[in-house]
Amino acid sequence: MARILLIDDDAIAREILKTLFEDVGYEVQEAADGLQGTNLFRENPADLVITDIVMPQKEGIETIMDLRREFPAVKIIAISGGGERLTRESCLQAAELAGARRTFAKPINVLDLLNAMSELLTGP
Repeated sequence: MARILLIDDDAIAREILKTLFEDVGYEVQEAADGLQGTNLFRENPADLVITDIVMPQKEGIETIMDLRREFPAVKIIAISGGGERLTRESCLQAAELAGARRTFAKPINVLDLLNAMSELLTGP
């Protein structure tokens, strides 16, 4: 069973995605921000990381960069609804530049997300 690390400061979004992922057979660890998520990954690496971009403590771009620097093979999907000063598109473009393999704008098409997860987990 693949382990997913889900990082998002929105507790409701985290709970919805966690339930969805568990229902299709994934094991899910969750974190409320990038600092907590990075520490969790160091303690117990996941097969795939899904991270929001705009978060307190440590935002998603920094989280992606830190994880890619320490764990170059890490597979990361970035999700974003944008923020006060940044559009969804600019957040997701920055995530790709930082090393996210796939990006999704909120609200997320869950079928597309599940397909991307499956492709990343079964691919190189």
